[in-house]
Amino acid sequence: MSTFEMDDQQVASLAAAICATAEAMGQEMNPGTAAMMAEDLCAYSVPAVKAALKACRFEVKGKLAMADILQRVQAADGRPGKDEAWAIAMTTNDEFETVVLTDEIQVALAAAKPVLDAGDKVGARMAFNSAYERLVGQAREDKKNVNWHVSVGFDANRRTQAITKAVQMQRIPHERGQLYLADLSVAPVTEDGRAVVALLTGDVAQPSPKLREKFAAVKDSMLAMRQASAEEKTELRILAANELADRRALLIQQAEQLEARSAAQ
Repeated sequence: MSTFEMDDQQVASLAAAICATAEAMGQEMNPGTAAMMAEDLCAYSVPAVKAALKACRFEVKGKLAMADILQRVQAADGRPGKDEAWAIAMTTNDEFETVVLTDEIQVALAAAKPVLDAGDKVGARMAFNSAYERLVGQAREDKKNVNWHVSVGFDANRRTQAITKAVQMQRIPHERGQLYLADLSVAPVTEDGRAVVALLTGDVAQPSPKLREKFAAVKDSMLAMRQASAEEKTELRILAANELADRRALLIQQAEQLEARSAAQ
């Protein structure tokens, strides 16, 4: 549940801000109406509500309504939109990728999995969007804070990159990110870590001799893969598919546990 709770002074100040916003939009509002709206919004943080009022002044045409404020307050809760959520969900298809996702993304992906497994990606996306919007709507109605968690992939370097990015985007706290890295026995980002990121971004960076050796080993491994026989390649693909199936099964199990806990609350 949300931990925000305004005191009486904050509610009164918010009511005054609502009146001022309505006036700035060319509307006269009864102070009692503004006070009632402030009471309804008191479960949210003061900065979030004030930011929503500011957005309303620039974006809303016509009279200020409670729905306009609430829509913008909820959109600032850190939950991604359905398109971004789907892109995050699809990243879990790569068993080497570490993915930082919300409870709603994980449960919605489990709901869409049968359609996705049948090969209907368009239908799977529609099923995912429907489930995701329902779950997000319910979570916002219940005033639940967004919960980001980590689904660990096999590639250690990608773990560092994914967790570091999640911390930078404020999806997980810095302290929690450090704990994840420590629990996974991954050292914090070093010069070599930045060199790995530089390869992806195109920036200039100088890896250490040891890391250059690793890059050379990866290159040799890729060359060996190209030269492998068709039978060896098939075996590698089967192994990767089995590992991916195991990971997706784990994600579904975790999603079912989340849904069961949510239903029990």
